[in-house]
Amino acid sequence: MNTQDTIISYAKKTIAEEARAIAYLEELIDEEFSNAVENIHKSKGRVIITGIGKSAIIATKIVATMNSTGTPAVFMHAADAIHGDLGNILEDDIVICISKSGNTPEIKVLVPLIKNFKNTLIAITSNKESFLGKEADYVLHAYVEKEACPNNLAPTTSTTAQLVIGDALAVCLLHLQGFSSRDFAKYHPGGALGKKLYLRVSDITSQNEKPEVSPDSNIASVIVEMTEKRLGATAVTENGVILGIITDGDLRRMLTTNISSFEKLTAKDIMSPNPKSINNDAMAVDALEQLEENSISQLLAVENGKYAGFLHIHDLVREGIL
Repeated sequence: MNTQDTIISYAKKTIAEEARAIAYLEELIDEEFSNAVENIHKSKGRVIITGIGKSAIIATKIVATMNSTGTPAVFMHAADAIHGDLGNILEDDIVICISKSGNTPEIKVLVPLIKNFKNTLIAITSNKESFLGKEADYVLHAYVEKEACPNNLAPTTSTTAQLVIGDALAVCLLHLQGFSSRDFAKYHPGGALGKKLYLRVSDITSQNEKPEVSPDSNIASVIVEMTEKRLGATAVTENGVILGIITDGDLRRMLTTNISSFEKLTAKDIMSPNPKSINNDAMAVDALEQLEENSISQLLAVENGKYAGFLHIHDLVREGIL
């Protein structure tokens, strides 16, 4: 077997072993898991998540997931806890302790201190009969038969299992809280994801020029307005109400069919009436859907029945919506 085949074989074997371990976790989800979730949901405090070594790294990820889905969580390193960080734990907080063996020295020191504070203790461990497993109020069984590491030493399958249990906790709490995409946007305002959830048409139109001509404007005025506002189109309005739209394409077609008499034409002669529009308060992602459904590149925004501005598909590209 050549080197490339060997690498591929090891990679597939690792994934297969971890997949089997994760699939088995489904059988370990029981009433104790449910009770632990309900306890967290009803708590007035936060979730303090602690661990040592690789389990501590997993703890930080679970903390991040919970915080982003509406469950306040704080990471506390097990080794630092006994040197002052126990002060992070408040009266109503629930502590989740992550440890594969449940018998590490740091855990054996930390657990009695947490119990003295009378905080609810939830264990995520592969060994229910460990010190941690026996002392915890709830045990979430993250059992794995062996690590993917050929020496059964490096935390691989076990940390994956811990992570999956943490995700299951966060998702269950998300459902119990009725956490919506709107709520999610509050915690993820940056990037394309956040923009899809909170960016409105008005956020874009307020930054754009607002090309506008009257129905009786001559062609020269139309061209000047489109050129100065640089959006490749202009709205045709009367008393603020949209009557039509003129695009670069409309101008080209006008020149093709009226090459000798276009000077006499006005905006109403070449405009496309009843153009597609969208409420200025609508979500930008809804504007994208309308653009795609109608195979067009711009929309006119309206507010209280009046022309409010222009939105172009390039705006959505710039904002990362598309």
